[in-house]
Amino acid sequence: MHILIYSYNYHPEPIGIAPLMTELAEGLVQRGHQVRVITGMPNYPQREIYDEYRGKWYVTEQINGVTIQRSYLRIKSKPNLIDRLLLELSFVFTSLPQAFKGRRPDVIILTVPPLFGTLPVTILGWLYNCPVVLNVQDILPDAAVRIGLLKNKWMIRTLAALEKFAYRSAHTISVIADGFRENLVNKGVPVNKIVCIPNWVNVNFICPLPKQNNSWISSHQIDGKFVVLYSGNIALTQGLETVIEAAVCLRHIREIVFVIVGESIALQRLQKYCLLNGADNVLLLPLQPREKLPEMLAASDVGLIVQKRNVISFNMPSKIPLLLASGRPIVGSVPATGTAAKAIKLSGGGIIVEPESPDAMAAAVHDLYANPTLGARLGNAGRQFAEENYSFEQALNRYEGLLSHIVANRKSTIGNLPKLNSKKSVVDG
Repeated sequence: MHILIYSYNYHPEPIGIAPLMTELAEGLVQRGHQVRVITGMPNYPQREIYDEYRGKWYVTEQINGVTIQRSYLRIKSKPNLIDRLLLELSFVFTSLPQAFKGRRPDVIILTVPPLFGTLPVTILGWLYNCPVVLNVQDILPDAAVRIGLLKNKWMIRTLAALEKFAYRSAHTISVIADGFRENLVNKGVPVNKIVCIPNWVNVNFICPLPKQNNSWISSHQIDGKFVVLYSGNIALTQGLETVIEAAVCLRHIREIVFVIVGESIALQRLQKYCLLNGADNVLLLPLQPREKLPEMLAASDVGLIVQKRNVISFNMPSKIPLLLASGRPIVGSVPATGTAAKAIKLSGGGIIVEPESPDAMAAAVHDLYANPTLGARLGNAGRQFAEENYSFEQALNRYEGLLSHIVANRKSTIGNLPKLNSKKSVVDG
């Protein structure tokens, strides 16, 4: 197949959807497919164009068999609402010419957010007469409204209309959690149009490792510590102040240290909060190189998943498969009815506590500190679940099967071959 992936984020961006889309594209190439990626100039999470791409309108690269076509973005390090709108619109207008510089695809995969990517991809789908698979990683505008990022009523209505258009115009919608499916069905999307394929983890790259002789531990001077780790995006959906307040509750146990790894700008805000609360048992670190990820996860005794109480069915942390694969127990400070809680409970690899409750988080961490057997049992269960449900090979098989089914069904329809025009839906994950 000739596959076009339209993704705002891609390699070399280290976190979020970029590593996932990079692995998917390269995995499909290894299966013998031709893959082209339309993306922006790399900028995440610093929200600054990387030095080697700065000042350029277009860049085309070949990396691990994937053709990557990058385009200019208008980006600000501290964006307001207008800046965010102009950023998404800049990607719409600059990426479209790139999309025409290549062979006609058999199928297009579009990752959202951002929602505005629906516009150029819909045009491509019409002109190329090829199906579009909408890959939903977060549900907008629900997320932006719930966390208070979006309050302008005109913008909310515009995004809601764009969301409806995206669902209606896509041939198939792939979601990463069952809670997303429920959200979309409640908005009138036909259930047979939705396929659930969870995000994945490379279970060979991320695996249980001992804490002994761990260079990451020694380099950060946390030898002999019980490490509680939060690593990844620091956004309004998390509320990491809860983590700092939980750390304060456990200051009297000097062996326990909380480590927060994230983008530098967000860490500056958290540093002020630590000083204000006297949280001297919190270590703040910038995002680590990807090759250090296995050692960093192995350095931890507990992994944290943190969400605010109103994050229900529009966000699914990609950190969950990573933590499960590392064989470390999870403390999920998340809404009990949300997608994250359901995934953690199903895995058997963690403990769910009340969100935005420092006392509840501190109590769960203390239980794991005082009961190593419990931590080991949860970690082992999580690792087994990751191997059985979140491996990259399983996800790649599902995506390849879905795309092959769509393309074959499309060709059989065009060729007027009723015996191949099966309406049977692809079995989802």
